[in-house]
Amino acid sequence: MAPLAIRAYTATTALGRGRDAQLRALRERRGGLRHNDLPVLAPGEEPLDCWIGRVEGLEDAALPAELAEWECRNNRLAWLALQHDGLRDAVADAVARHGAGRVAVIIGTSTASIAATEEGYARLEPAGGFPADLQRPMVHTPHSLGGFVQAATGLRGPCVTVATACSSSAKVFAQAARLIAAGVCDAALVGGVDTLCGSVLFGFNSLQLVSPEPCRPFDATRVGLSLGEAGGFALVERATADDAGLQLRGYGESSDAHHMSAPHPQGLGAQLAMRDALARADIGPDAIDYLNLHGTATPANDAVEALAVSALFPESLHASSTKGWTGHTLGAAGIVESVIALLALEHGELPGILNSTTPDPACGPQIRFDSARREIRYAMNNSFGFGGNNCSLVFGKA
Repeated sequence: MAPLAIRAYTATTALGRGRDAQLRALRERRGGLRHNDLPVLAPGEEPLDCWIGRVEGLEDAALPAELAEWECRNNRLAWLALQHDGLRDAVADAVARHGAGRVAVIIGTSTASIAATEEGYARLEPAGGFPADLQRPMVHTPHSLGGFVQAATGLRGPCVTVATACSSSAKVFAQAARLIAAGVCDAALVGGVDTLCGSVLFGFNSLQLVSPEPCRPFDATRVGLSLGEAGGFALVERATADDAGLQLRGYGESSDAHHMSAPHPQGLGAQLAMRDALARADIGPDAIDYLNLHGTATPANDAVEALAVSALFPESLHASSTKGWTGHTLGAAGIVESVIALLALEHGELPGILNSTTPDPACGPQIRFDSARREIRYAMNNSFGFGGNNCSLVFGKA
């Protein structure tokens, strides 16, 4: 594929707001997980006993008055994430060069604004309708986030919401590459946002996937995941011969079609996504220096992903999951962990795995618990969703 230049990128997570906050926490091996203190809506209901990656200050944030009709927790986080790392300036520059109608908005989410809908049902009027302040249909649809980001940025190109569970905001990069290659747009604002809510916490718990302790990816004693919330964005456009920065070099997508919530036991779909990403980047597996794994800390996911990685990559690869820092941010995981892969390229910071101490003998030598620092040329990010919906991305230096 023709490389896409990364003009700006940012993330806001439980580690803080913006790239510097993410980088400092990774270097200090300081995680953002805390015991679940998310308010519950049902009278008498107790919070789920687990650990979460919660964004500090989100309840105190507010949208500008002109965007008040979009008010909800998810869109507040999107607004916060848009304010950092020169992203808005980069968007304005793209509009000046291409026109607002030639810059697409492609956003991934798995739950969108479902927390607002939960609140609407918890506060039903006696006659059965939502309270007046929640009678805003646009915040009760899967496209709430995409519509809000378009309204908040003034962009007028194609506006797409990708909702493929935990691969959502990785697949936005692939979608952007196709739209730009087809000439539909000249640049794209890509990203993803997901916030915590009862449906997420109790839904994953009903699948017996939530750990009562901070998650331990790839640890022999891992028991489940820790959920988190996050928002992140990147501005991408065609790379030119003069570009000397970071680039999207390849993407790969596949679908296991094996099970509603479990990966293919041999990781065939994961392997296919990684192989296709490498092929589009026109590099071999030995060229990848760092791989940010999906690594949810559930027994099945980690074992299958480690199997797929060991079947494809040499032992020298540094591969790790960063969900011990941020929690599993669901539809935002793809953009958050792409930001971490881009930070590895820019600063040579290769994270290890937080909280994990006992290597699983079933996992190969590529899985690294300890962090490292060195210059690298290529980084990959894996994002795998329910139903075996897989996406792998390759980033590199120009």
